Amino acid sequence: MYFSAGDWRQLGLMGKLQIISRSSRPFFDRKEAGVLLGNELKKLGIEKEKPVVVAILRGGIIVAREVAHILDGDLDIVLSRKLGSPFNPELAIGAISENGELFINERIASQIGIRAQYIEEEKKRQQKVIAERVSYFRNDFPRIDLGRRYVIVVDDGIATGATMEATVWSLREEKPQTLMVALPVGPEDSLRRLANDADYVLCLRAPEFFSAVGQFYNRFDQTEDEEVRQILLEERK
Repeated sequence: MYFSAGDWRQLGLMGKLQIISRSSRPFFDRKEAGVLLGNELKKLGIEKEKPVVVAILRGGIIVAREVAHILDGDLDIVLSRKLGSPFNPELAIGAISENGELFINERIASQIGIRAQYIEEEKKRQQKVIAERVSYFRNDFPRIDLGRRYVIVVDDGIATGATMEATVWSLREEKPQTLMVALPVGPEDSLRRLANDADYVLCLRAPEFFSAVGQFYNRFDQTEDEEVRQILLEERK
């Protein structure tokens, strides 16, 4: 079931999904996708909430920057990591937050028989990656406290949605007032799963035939860590 923007603003239920279009027309680049996404969010009056726009690295930072500008929100990055299944790394069985808190989806873990030893090993692997990124980014760009804030998690798109799903699990532990996912593009089945975990999910385009996020961008260049740092530096100034 889908809701118009007007209906959506008035409903207080969990797991709402709004798909704007089924178009498969590509965006020119991430900047254009961010502008279109920000303008759609503005129709919902979200700028009144003074949101924190949180980007999934790396490509998501370019989209998120435009969204934050349009909504006059704060911009930050999320360094949490998903814990992948030993049989399918794209299947998220849990997440570990930047501050080391562990979340395990017990339903998924029990269904596929994940052992505690594997979870501990995977946790240590992902903690190492987080530690490297914290060292690179957080000395200059401290985390924004998300408690009781309106938080919008943004990426340049999703395929399986596993990374975004794990990010939502992780950020939920920080007790935001509202936790929303906003995306330029993604397949409907992945969006529906996200809508079970986030308070709201908005996606500009959910094409019927979906292979990879990159097919929906004319320009889909690699975003490097230094570019992320420069964007954060400009925003914090």
